[in-house]
Amino acid sequence: MTSPQNPPYGTPDAPLLTVRGEAELEVDPEIARIGITLTARGRDRRTTLDDLTRRNTTALDLLKSYGDAVENLSTGAVSLTPELAPRGRSERVRTYHGTIHLTAELTDFTALGELTTRLADLDLTRIDGPTWELRPTSPVHRQARQQAVREAVQRADEYAEALGTTVAALLELADTGTAGGRPRAAFGRRAVRFSMAATEADTEAPEPLDLEPQRIQVHAEVSAQFTMNPPSR
Repeated sequence: MTSPQNPPYGTPDAPLLTVRGEAELEVDPEIARIGITLTARGRDRRTTLDDLTRRNTTALDLLKSYGDAVENLSTGAVSLTPELAPRGRSERVRTYHGTIHLTAELTDFTALGELTTRLADLDLTRIDGPTWELRPTSPVHRQARQQAVREAVQRADEYAEALGTTVAALLELADTGTAGGRPRAAFGRRAVRFSMAATEADTEAPEPLDLEPQRIQVHAEVSAQFTMNPPSR
């Protein structure tokens, strides 16, 4: 509640000053996220499910072999869908489609290229990513908010100085916009998508992809209201 001495509007004895403070930081990402889609297809339901289970186990074992480099690993949607024959009135299943979606978050970017390549080299496996992000608890967010507040205070002091007076008191401080944790370039939001089918002729491991982390933009904005001492002019 605003006291009578500091009303929410300006008076000759306590002019109101409203300013905005902004901060824009560009930092290195902390997390790389990749999506893995495993697929199986066959005429027999049980055989399709067994193939899907085997590919899931192979992918999980590969991901877990990287230890702490993979910070988070989760399983998303799992589906086994029958496809009916296009002709005939009977419910005859022509084939079965099975998919499993996995998500992995890595903090060790030196292992990212090798792991992504090895995953893509698995049979009937698709990779989406990486996407580059900051943790929600990253200190960068706090740094941006504090920088925005400091800019608001500096602007208030500069306006007051131009009027030949000083800032008296803070009435209100509002967070009007905090965003970030996304790649700075527009193309950074596009995931790299590729898949590779392993064959008996593939005897050598593929060369690791060279994946360069994209810088992240973090934005913070505040609005602040101050009262000023009466100007001398």
